[in-house]
Amino acid sequence: MTSLNTLSNPCRPKKPRKRVGRGLGSGTGKTCGRGEKGAGSRSGYKRRLGYEGGQFRLYMKLPERGFSNAPFRESYEVINLGQIDAIFKDGEVVNAQTLRDRGLINKGKRAQIKLLGDGQLTKKVTIEVDAVSEAAKQKLEKGHTTLKLLKK
Repeated sequence: MTSLNTLSNPCRPKKPRKRVGRGLGSGTGKTCGRGEKGAGSRSGYKRRLGYEGGQFRLYMKLPERGFSNAPFRESYEVINLGQIDAIFKDGEVVNAQTLRDRGLINKGKRAQIKLLGDGQLTKKVTIEVDAVSEAAKQKLEKGHTTLKLLKK
């Protein structure tokens, strides 16, 4: 059982800001905790990440190894059958524009759209996407939904 004298404050009080240059007795007087001489003691100095004072930077000395597929990777916006069923009505067309209008995919850059098989599709709609998973393809064949693949 807890009593008032054993309670502790989980929200620690805010630390007061460091007041520098307030005399020698303050601990941060004279040089204000910056040390003597050099660029770090000057106003306007910014420490640049990786900069080593004119010495050749370590990350530039290290060799580049391996291969990254990132520039060539195909990115897909994914959409599930259950999401289509919840938002679209019978006879509507499901394509990039209508998905963007309903907020199911990003309004930004044009990415390819992939249809996944999570959920059930009970409505008859026309679907125009770039790629389809096997599970989604099987469910669409059973539901007699029109599917149009845009990707070559």
